Amino acid sequence: MSMPEVVRVDNVSKVFQLHRDTSVKDRILRSSGSRVKEFRALDSVSVDVRLNESVGLMGHNGSGKSTLLKIMGSIIRPTSGRVTTRGRMAALLELGAGFHQDLTGRENVFLNASILGMTRAETEACFDEIVAFSGIEQFIDTQVKFYSSGMYVRLAFAVAVHSDPDVLLVDEVLAVGDEPFPRQCLDKIHEFQTEGRAIVLVSHSAEQVESVCTRGVVLDHGKLVFEGSTSDAVRILREGFQRDALAAPVHTEESGTISIRDIAMVDEDGAPLRVARTGDTIRIRMDLHASKRVEGWVTAFSLDTNLGQKLHYYNSRNSGVTLPPIDGDATVMITVPTLTLGEGLYRMNVSIDDAGGQPYAQRDGAWDLVVQGNGIGSGPVALDSAIEVEG
Repeated sequence: MSMPEVVRVDNVSKVFQLHRDTSVKDRILRSSGSRVKEFRALDSVSVDVRLNESVGLMGHNGSGKSTLLKIMGSIIRPTSGRVTTRGRMAALLELGAGFHQDLTGRENVFLNASILGMTRAETEACFDEIVAFSGIEQFIDTQVKFYSSGMYVRLAFAVAVHSDPDVLLVDEVLAVGDEPFPRQCLDKIHEFQTEGRAIVLVSHSAEQVESVCTRGVVLDHGKLVFEGSTSDAVRILREGFQRDALAAPVHTEESGTISIRDIAMVDEDGAPLRVARTGDTIRIRMDLHASKRVEGWVTAFSLDTNLGQKLHYYNSRNSGVTLPPIDGDATVMITVPTLTLGEGLYRMNVSIDDAGGQPYAQRDGAWDLVVQGNGIGSGPVALDSAIEVEG
């Protein structure tokens, strides 16, 4: 027997009008409409959310996931289509939403709780629990305009989860809180799941979606491109990032003193390597040309995830390696004996610098490498783990 629907989004589209005013005169004459451009944030999206399930909304920046969450929470109205909701809904969407800057934390608890549908008596009954959960007891009578972003999130989340919602909508704001508060929030979300509530989560963290959500929805340029298991949703999302990364241009800077003629990742036999497995040995080969004799030069490379997160940086000088003078052609070979990357797409950046760290030559996105994992664990780092049981 399926659980009842608490949110239904039926063929929803959202179009924003972007006004490209360049002066006060343009604003006065805006009624002419000559500088209005339409942006379609959502295009005929249909999705439903039921009790006792957690749905992860995923997609690249600008895919429409936050817009969809705001429409679910009745923060903004769709241009077309229909949204139906049942039960009490708590939305944690934007930093400071539902808070008044000139009011204290205490006053904002009552204000925000009333927006979420709580009576004053209900708020008073759980006020101490809200403050304790937020962990900002000593600042509760301070105006929130003096709060840090982390304090905002703590108090807003505390109010939202104590409003006894049937549906909890959570955007990326959880990433703002400092440790261990995000863990505390996730523990509360897991508690809600055991109680059969519905959760809709927007996150850039594929690992977080996989650990929290029971179903994944992938958006791309306002269109729903996939709805199903979280593992399949994450795979499709990563494939999209891989396509975007492979299409991205290589950024090159050269001073003329040293130039990079060619660069490649190669296997142990010297063949170009585009796909490797966790645990493989890889080499980075750079063919250089110096227009004059150069001493004290340094080579460096870094590896990024397809989301642009830097995973590793290597610098020959910091590693205690002094490179010989270069004059004319030379080949640099850097060996990585054991590849400890997990499954995914990675981009390599390289640079040749002078002794002061200024680049002679630099290539960002110089090489893309697809790593096939070993099937043990997930994430960008592959750890060689073992388990023992004593008893």
